Amino acid sequence: MDHQPWTMPQPPYLCKKPSPMPSFDIASKVDLQTLDNAINTVKKEIAGRFDFRDSPVSVELNKKDFIVSLEVESDMKMKQLIDVLISRAIKQGIDGNAFDFSKDAYPSGKVVKKEVPVRNGLKQEDAKKIVKMIKDSGLKVQAAIMDDIIRVTAKKIDDLQEVIAKCNAGGFGIPLQYINMKS
Repeated sequence: MDHQPWTMPQPPYLCKKPSPMPSFDIASKVDLQTLDNAINTVKKEIAGRFDFRDSPVSVELNKKDFIVSLEVESDMKMKQLIDVLISRAIKQGIDGNAFDFSKDAYPSGKVVKKEVPVRNGLKQEDAKKIVKMIKDSGLKVQAAIMDDIIRVTAKKIDDLQEVIAKCNAGGFGIPLQYINMKS
């Protein structure tokens, strides 16, 4: 019989556990409180502006549906109001691409109204475009869609940083945040 020499088992703190692979999530979220602050700032600025004095102006945020309702007396004032909205949102840290201005303003009585949806969460088609771009890049990373985020994992952190750079240069027209970075 072959006898192997007895060896003392390794204490648990010396056993190496496989470290998890570096990863991060790609999201497209707008903080409701930040958005509310931006809307309140817009209201204050419009109330103090001379060109909006004595004219009907309404800026309301539907917090449940993430829709900003704008109401002014002319198309020209609508453009000015949108400019103020975008600049105040950017100062609060909200990407200007978060607002969907694709719907046209419509006249309603003596005023012009516009509903501006705020993009919150990655839509499935946007997520698919981003994952396709990541896969076509040839980097050694895995990307998986999980509800309204994309989880990206890789063996090297450098590859993850390249993915972030490619997403920023991708021009998807939506604000992207890179969260839950784990190395």
